[in-house]
Amino acid sequence: MAGSEQSGPMIRASLNLIPEAPVEKMVDLAAYAEELGFGRCWVYDEGLATRDVYVTMTAIMLATDRIQVGPGITNAYTRHPGQTAAAIASLDEMSGGRAFLGLGAGGSLTLDPLAIPRDRPLETIRQAIVACRGLFAGETVDMEGPRFSLQSAHLDYSRPDIQIWLAGRGPRMLDLGGAVADGVLLDFIYKPSLGTYVERVRRGAERTGNQPEICYSTMIVTDERALEAVRPHMTYRLVDSPPDVREVLGIEDTDVAAIRSAMADGLGAAARLVPDEWVLPFVVSGTVEECSAELQQLMEAHGISEFKIPVYDMDNGRALLEITARTLESR
Repeated sequence: MAGSEQSGPMIRASLNLIPEAPVEKMVDLAAYAEELGFGRCWVYDEGLATRDVYVTMTAIMLATDRIQVGPGITNAYTRHPGQTAAAIASLDEMSGGRAFLGLGAGGSLTLDPLAIPRDRPLETIRQAIVACRGLFAGETVDMEGPRFSLQSAHLDYSRPDIQIWLAGRGPRMLDLGGAVADGVLLDFIYKPSLGTYVERVRRGAERTGNQPEICYSTMIVTDERALEAVRPHMTYRLVDSPPDVREVLGIEDTDVAAIRSAMADGLGAAARLVPDEWVLPFVVSGTVEECSAELQQLMEAHGISEFKIPVYDMDNGRALLEITARTLESR
């Protein structure tokens, strides 16, 4: 990475920004990440909880030269996939080919305030990928989907090889990602289950002959500040976690209901209901050296090519990016 005597990380480094702060802060962090050698910047699309993802990504694109930028993630419920494809193609054209698309079903933080049910997520995401890929390729797309439709839809300013990434946790969603996506994002997975999640992606890929990349994302926790920064963002992840994971952690239905209720007063209020023992199994923690060793084991054991650090604490964002760079270089 920039400024280092070492050759840099053996895997691609990326960051994920959640636009809870003014856009100029997002731009500053993305530009600094580019200086450090990060290759990809994902930007959360959390509806009303954050600044608009496309405004934020446009500002980042204009302030950077090399880093790839895309939503991490957007969904097919709050935005029509045709409009999403047009926005991504426009960003890609403006930036000289640096845009990518991250898709997922969306979670409670995004959908609940808009009173949007997550109906038939697997089919909705499958058709969103098909629609966007067709539009990127310059095809005319007609489609009747469970949540959206297209009639003689066409883009004439895109390129066909814009990457489409899928983020998900369910077995069928991971299989879909392996089968049809260019990459699969595994975000804050319960670490003992990571191998199972990767295997589901691989099985989907083998079925179709696809060769998707895999990106693993979690927080690197080297101090109390990083732990407290991630705790609020474990709230919606925990309530959306698979039942078997909640059972192992001892999270009861009453706990889920209490967290959901508290989220109405903000993530900070809900975070008070999340103890350390529910957070630590999802993150990489310890000294920089210990985190580096654990990441090396996880990435090499599962053939993962990209690591993504989420930036929640904007005031401490530069320090977190530096720690991440050091952790990856220590490998």
